[in-house]
Amino acid sequence: MAMRLVPPPKRPRRGLTEVDKLLWQAWTAHAQVAPMPGKALAPPPAEPAAIPAAAPSPAVAPPKPALLPLRRPSEIQVGAPPPGIDGKRWKELRRGRTKPERTLDLHGRRAHEAHGAVRRFLHEAQADGCRCVAIVTGKGSTLEGGVLRRELPFWLNMADLRPLVLGAAHPHASNPGAVHLLLRKRG
Repeated sequence: MAMRLVPPPKRPRRGLTEVDKLLWQAWTAHAQVAPMPGKALAPPPAEPAAIPAAAPSPAVAPPKPALLPLRRPSEIQVGAPPPGIDGKRWKELRRGRTKPERTLDLHGRRAHEAHGAVRRFLHEAQADGCRCVAIVTGKGSTLEGGVLRRELPFWLNMADLRPLVLGAAHPHASNPGAVHLLLRKRG
């Protein structure tokens, strides 16, 4: 007995809601979007009909278009492959084959001093066109590591540093006190 494959039923297409249309219109006006050749921007959604004076006013105001938030880069996790990096480059960084062009040693620094040093170091390295840098935090004296080693991933995900870093990895499995960072190219 031969089996016959039946295609799944087609779902009906649904259009944009009025709120979606308002959001799209607000975004295209804000971003100064130009239509593709031969196409036109969608006309603004129809205004609601005027309410007669005798009718009570609605309790809820119509939704106002809001600007869509910019997409943030994904969070950096030391040792986890980030999106946007090919497997070969990630493997070289993770195995310590990508040699750092500069190194920052944080041994003996307090957390607030180290944070400022990391910020300056990464901004200067990217401004000079460095692609790979190393930050040495030390292993720490406790089982879960030192303060600097625990804080570094949080610092790398801060708003001013996250756009600079593409990926982070320990260059050797037995040395969690050093992190190699692959920096983004200057834009």
